[in-house]
Amino acid sequence: MWDDEIVDEIHRIRAERAAKFNYDLDAMFRDIQESQWKSGRKIVSFAGGKYVVLQEASEPEELKVA
Repeated sequence: MWDDEIVDEIHRIRAERAAKFNYDLDAMFRDIQESQWKSGRKIVSFAGGKYVVLQEASEPEELKVA
């Protein structure tokens, strides 16, 4: 079997990130959301087949999906 260095790197990064948050999925999700808000990019949702703008490059708030 051969090794893929890209897949190995992804596995390493994923393991490091999980350890950073003590394997707490809620904490990891909150961190991802915070990173999205801080990016300043427009955040949208396609949930339910509808296009909904969740953020227009403003301060972070609790993410609420209607």
